[in-house]
Amino acid sequence: MRLTRAAVWAALFLCAFWRFAVAQDVTLTSRDGRIELTGTLLGFDGEFYRIDTLYGELTVDGSGVLCDGPGCPNLQDYVAELSISGSATMGAVLMPALIEGFALRNGYIALRMVEDKTHFNYSLTDEQTGKLAAVFFFRVTNTDEGFADLLANEADIVMALREIREDELSRAAEAGMGDMTGTNRSRVLALDALVPIVAPNNPVRDISPGDLARAYAGQITNWSDLGGPDAPITLHAPAPETGLGQAIEDEIIAPAGLQMSPNIMRHMRGADLAGEVSRDAFALGVASFAEVGNAQALTLTGVCGRALRATRRTIKTEDYPLTAPMFIYLPARRLPKIAREFLAYTRGPSAQIVIRRAGFVDQAPEEVPVDDQGNRFANAIASAGAEVPLSELQRMVSVLSSMKRLTTSFRFEAGSVRLDAQSRSNIQQLARGLEQGRYDARKLLLVGFSDGEGPAEANRSIALRRAEAVRSAIIEAAETADLDRVVMDVDAFGEAMPMACDGSAWGRQANRRVEVWVR
Repeated sequence: MRLTRAAVWAALFLCAFWRFAVAQDVTLTSRDGRIELTGTLLGFDGEFYRIDTLYGELTVDGSGVLCDGPGCPNLQDYVAELSISGSATMGAVLMPALIEGFALRNGYIALRMVEDKTHFNYSLTDEQTGKLAAVFFFRVTNTDEGFADLLANEADIVMALREIREDELSRAAEAGMGDMTGTNRSRVLALDALVPIVAPNNPVRDISPGDLARAYAGQITNWSDLGGPDAPITLHAPAPETGLGQAIEDEIIAPAGLQMSPNIMRHMRGADLAGEVSRDAFALGVASFAEVGNAQALTLTGVCGRALRATRRTIKTEDYPLTAPMFIYLPARRLPKIAREFLAYTRGPSAQIVIRRAGFVDQAPEEVPVDDQGNRFANAIASAGAEVPLSELQRMVSVLSSMKRLTTSFRFEAGSVRLDAQSRSNIQQLARGLEQGRYDARKLLLVGFSDGEGPAEANRSIALRRAEAVRSAIIEAAETADLDRVVMDVDAFGEAMPMACDGSAWGRQANRRVEVWVR
């Protein structure tokens, strides 16, 4: 074991030297000597060189050229490298679990080496040959730092708990990294959610999103205003530079038109936040679903009495309104083969099991029988008014009762016809399922629902158009699918099955959706 570790350390030393040597001038010469390129070597993926020349950044096939210069890699003992930076929540558990799962599945021995509090690496050694195949370097801080490393050309993958912001997007494009919102540049790796939490001995068990926002804005300061004891509320939140802290601003505070109170205890690590809240009977916090720990999660409620609790299924379907997708972002450049294989693995069924075991919510579609959805149909009946006649409810039951609901749903950004980030990922996921023949000889029904604002017939018409838009997006994405082998229809029931109360913006947002039903 000592010899193995020594060999790995020696290889890592060579890797460190290679990383240092990359930023040196090299000359690439065609094998017939007719073409010569000189520039700064930016990277080598085992097959292609990436160099910065007078003509701009070029990618050159290594099989057709000879490399000369101190930065040239050793082609025989090439070790792939991947730099990963960003969210500590993702870097602490999720990404290491996926790397270890990938190694186990592909015949590598994964060895983790910790450098300091924010840096560690994984070396992958071929189990049969004993040769070092790759080193994955991690820098785990926060989402902001991850994007900064990407823009500084110091990271190949960013781990993010929020979508890339406009200023980061424009700077990435200016740096030649492409459109970071594109299908091949951004990806939802797993799902999480923002969950309000209290101590287990706190009697409060639910809270409305509006009251949660007002508490964090300092407008509600006593538990008695939330149905609890006469005691001051102690607020806890993730640090503002973390992706989770920024998600709270975006998803809870900004929609209410408020600003965060300065009197909040901030935490860099979600586990520390949950631990502090669980020990203080008068504390209120917002944590990641995966990091609730011993704290008590609160249910979200509305004025109409409907409640939504964060569970694996409600997060996956986005029925729970405060979902928080976990993103990875990649620049528009070629990664080493083993890195591409790892990224392909993260989409597969084995990775979804790893994600679930790590405490996060996977994206594997599940089929939910009608028998497990009694509350939804009961709500539909209880909410029906003059504009939703009994005949429409009967039609909905008749159409859906013989089918199962997929946990794959589609929702739109507030005030926009653009699908939200999780839904854009769901388009790709469902398209891949069609390409793989997973739904051959089956019927898929895309069902549109709306909020209750405005006339019922107009709402049904809008919901139907959204379902048709989703179908068009799926067909466009499923380029290699044989769509003659599957039936994909659309229908809409408008405001007939609300998930939440229409009296709030978040409730209306939850109600505007396109569901997928299968038979």
